[in-house]
Amino acid sequence: MRKRDHVLLAPGVDASGRALHAPPRGGARQRAPHVDDRLAPPETRVEYLDGAEIFAAPADPPHATQHFDLTYVLGAHVAKGYRGAVDMLTRVDEGSDYAPDASVFPVKPDRGGRRRLEELAFEVCDKQALTVPTSKARRLIDRGVRRVFCILVKQRRVLEWSRATDGWQPLPKDALIEDPCLVRPLPIQALLDAASSDDAVARALLDKRVPALEAALAEGEARAAALGEARGAALGEARGAALGEIRMAQEAITTVLRSRRIEIPAEVARAIADCDDVNKLRRWLKSAATATTAADVVAGSRRKR
Repeated sequence: MRKRDHVLLAPGVDASGRALHAPPRGGARQRAPHVDDRLAPPETRVEYLDGAEIFAAPADPPHATQHFDLTYVLGAHVAKGYRGAVDMLTRVDEGSDYAPDASVFPVKPDRGGRRRLEELAFEVCDKQALTVPTSKARRLIDRGVRRVFCILVKQRRVLEWSRATDGWQPLPKDALIEDPCLVRPLPIQALLDAASSDDAVARALLDKRVPALEAALAEGEARAAALGEARGAALGEARGAALGEIRMAQEAITTVLRSRRIEIPAEVARAIADCDDVNKLRRWLKSAATATTAADVVAGSRRKR
């Protein structure tokens, strides 16, 4: 992530000392430029707000890690027909051209074949005062962005811009962000807590009916059904169903990991095959959808031992 705390630059000079000039302010009001008409030079750290240049500085943790968590969770929740973006410049008005930390916009272009204005925008705020995020939010809303959010890193809070009060409205930590842009309501807690993030992402991917997950679940169900039928007479219908659910979960875990091209060491494969706790297997299946290694899937049970 390249951007974070905004620093005002000397007028007409970018971070490298090169002269940059915003259109003059004042005079007759002109039609708002298209969101893709650039004032700020792309791929630099310079943005414009009301004709003044601002410098988007790189960040240290926890600011930088909060950016990662935001995009990780938000990306999984973006609904069909929408696209997420990070640091995407938006021309707000004649003198403003800046990039929200993360945004969601429609995939379908406008009549001219150009990208549409974002519908959701997110800012992450750490050391800087709320002055710049507030100015940005107000202008994004005036431009037509439906909803703007701000994550306060130190206070561990999420704010949403209110049209009614023309200011920030704190959101409860147990609140949900419900919006047509999202495949399912996004928990505020998932934006603030890494442990909650994984769970929220797994649920969102299941709701998205990701082909690899759908195939894994279908294959597991089919094998479990066949196994349940074969052993039903000897073990009894109830026991066969329970065993089938276990086998289904075991197969689903390994299938999900393989579909994500994650290597499964022999010790992890044995742990999965030896586990007969359905609830634990279900937790592992959710973890398999987001874990970076197979060992991470069963790591929790090992620590308890």
